[in-house]
Amino acid sequence: MRVAQFVLPRAAGDAADADLVVYYFGGSGGTVDANIERWLSQMRQPDGKPSSTVAKRDARTINGLKVTLVDVGGTYVAEMTPGSSQRHNSPNFRLRAAVIETPGGPYFIKLTGPSRTIAAAEKSFEQFLGSVKYQ
Repeated sequence: MRVAQFVLPRAAGDAADADLVVYYFGGSGGTVDANIERWLSQMRQPDGKPSSTVAKRDARTINGLKVTLVDVGGTYVAEMTPGSSQRHNSPNFRLRAAVIETPGGPYFIKLTGPSRTIAAAEKSFEQFLGSVKYQ
């Protein structure tokens, strides 16, 4: 399911690196909205509001492919591993994610890490998305 996983080095002052994971489930893996809602549930807001109310969502076409993006900060509370009862508890994190719809099924891109580290990687992340092509 994980096609690739990368570590983005932490920005000065951050305690952790960021992770970029590319998932592909062979043409399945759920709808775009279902995945975005699941990702948003992995971020807790300090005021208790649902992350879906503060997240930025965008849709664009990149090299002929429909791409849906989401960007939200907060406390990262995802499971440590799928099905685990242990969860991350990482405040001041940010999640940037994209679903790239291809003829062979969607690819899911998930970038998580400390807010400063994600901000420092912003240009590279956009360049990465801009380079995606389906062959």
